[in-house]
Amino acid sequence: MKHLEEAQTIVKSVGGEKNINGLVHCATRLRFSLADDSQVDKSTIESLPDVLSVVNSGGQFQVVIGSKVPDYFAAIKSITKINGESTSPKKGRFSFNMVFEIISGAFSPLIPAMAGSGMIKAILTILVQVGWLSDASSSYAVMSAASNAIFYFLPVFLGITLTSKIGGNMYVGGVIGAALLEPSFTGLIGQENLDFLGISLKAVDYATTIFPIFVAIFIYYFVDRFLKKLIFKDIQLFAVPMFSLMLMVPLTILIFGPFGTVVGDGLSQGVTWLIEKSSLLSGIVLGGGMPFMVMFGLHWGFSPITIDNLANLGGDPIEGMAVAAVFAQIGIAIGFYLRSKKHSKMRALTGPLALTGLFAGVTEPIVYGLILRYKRLLPIVAISGAIGGAICGVTGVTMNAYVFHNIFSIPVYTPKLGYFLGVGSSLIVGAVLSYFFGVKKEEESEFLPETGLESDSFANVSPLQVSDETLILAPVSGQVLPLAEVDDQVFASGAAGQGVAIMPTDNQVVAPFDGEIVAVFPSKHAIGIKATNGCEILIHIGLNTVMLEGDGFDVHVTQGQFVGAGELLITFNKALIEAEGYSLVTPIITTNLPENTTVVPLTMDSIKSGEALFTITAN
Repeated sequence: MKHLEEAQTIVKSVGGEKNINGLVHCATRLRFSLADDSQVDKSTIESLPDVLSVVNSGGQFQVVIGSKVPDYFAAIKSITKINGESTSPKKGRFSFNMVFEIISGAFSPLIPAMAGSGMIKAILTILVQVGWLSDASSSYAVMSAASNAIFYFLPVFLGITLTSKIGGNMYVGGVIGAALLEPSFTGLIGQENLDFLGISLKAVDYATTIFPIFVAIFIYYFVDRFLKKLIFKDIQLFAVPMFSLMLMVPLTILIFGPFGTVVGDGLSQGVTWLIEKSSLLSGIVLGGGMPFMVMFGLHWGFSPITIDNLANLGGDPIEGMAVAAVFAQIGIAIGFYLRSKKHSKMRALTGPLALTGLFAGVTEPIVYGLILRYKRLLPIVAISGAIGGAICGVTGVTMNAYVFHNIFSIPVYTPKLGYFLGVGSSLIVGAVLSYFFGVKKEEESEFLPETGLESDSFANVSPLQVSDETLILAPVSGQVLPLAEVDDQVFASGAAGQGVAIMPTDNQVVAPFDGEIVAVFPSKHAIGIKATNGCEILIHIGLNTVMLEGDGFDVHVTQGQFVGAGELLITFNKALIEAEGYSLVTPIITTNLPENTTVVPLTMDSIKSGEALFTITAN
């Protein structure tokens, strides 16, 4: 199981398992519902290498991790008895934040299915436009069913997720939503003079609707609690669901459904009215303000309106303008990537962030990993998003299917010219402004190569300063070998650096001197360490072991950490590595040896870790 140590640290730092009411995750974040936020040790969580940021928003304590979040979620689930999101709202927490917490908790589990379905819609649109598929064919019908199902049956899915979030039996909640789509009821749509037990009834099409089920499940929460107090425990298994459905389905059809429909229509019409009054101002607000809404979890409030607009209007102008904010953030990541030097921490970070935004439409890591770290980016993301949003607003861009905003979803936006002008402007302005104005001079260290001198203690030190000699201790125990005997041409030729190799007899790698960890490879098979005089040593465990992708290796330090000579860096599974057919011969080489220095091996015999291995001597 990956990230078990980090998972244990996170659980402990949020106050322990007893303080966790619930846990879900989205594409980039662990979302905790905590009993007491004051128990959180935020600084410890932020110090973990994969954690981009920690925020408390929308009633949730959120740990922003990025693409590794499913691994962290699985690790936490494996060491706790947490089943999912909290099953009931905390007392006294019905507030503005609570509304967004409920909306977020209801939609978060559905986002992958909705995003995937939306992308199928985009692909179908392309296939029809290029003439490779007819929208009258049975093949189109099958794939259309795959893309439409999540939206058509939203009342069912939201009945489940909402009930799971606020309380009650989530499958009874799902049945309440399903009853609105059941053929016996939908067959009444369009008929006149209908009634239920003498009460006038008007059948409405609730497919793809949002607000009616929100209202119904909110009322069901209180009905369920009341019935459990009223009915004997011995018969609650069937009696509570039976009476809940007998009450809630008719009440939803007679009262809550029509009321929710009116509320949803009213909000949609209100937003549409505002956009019609000033599409320019609306675009500026949505394009420039959406990243800040994401920071506080307020963007969830638009999801019901968006889905309602897609169902009733065929297109949503809100996301048609907000898409500019996404490309403004991608532009910022690109600007920082272009500004950073090769082999720098910033280039390693921003490259994947930009690609994730472009191809997946996931930009939370950019928000929390860049924009909130470098404060000059806050006005830049607002300006670049506002410019693109204004263009999209004025040109009337709409999103015509629920998708994540990325380059693959281009077919669902109309008109295309307005869309390209809007998102292109945001991306370019964001990239240019962040490149030239995004960083203060004192913040530029992470934009320099990792081999550069970033620590105050190394200030004004040349790449390697050797007065008489620098002693390198053995990082592993084993038999010392000359590099020329290593069965790898790069190491044997000395092209990668001068040094020696060791055939390990144990499974531990320790620090060869006091210094800073400057490189921890993702595959965990190699590590770089730098001494205070600038000397850099690379320890490469085995040959071609990068192919194991980290299996068999455990790293006990993080990049940027200072360690003492003999401190444990990595442990490895000798049996696993050899069983996979890889050599354990471990080169220990200098990576920045000047021409006026020489590596002098001190032994070509067996050696124990911590003993003198070789010296770097000035000529």
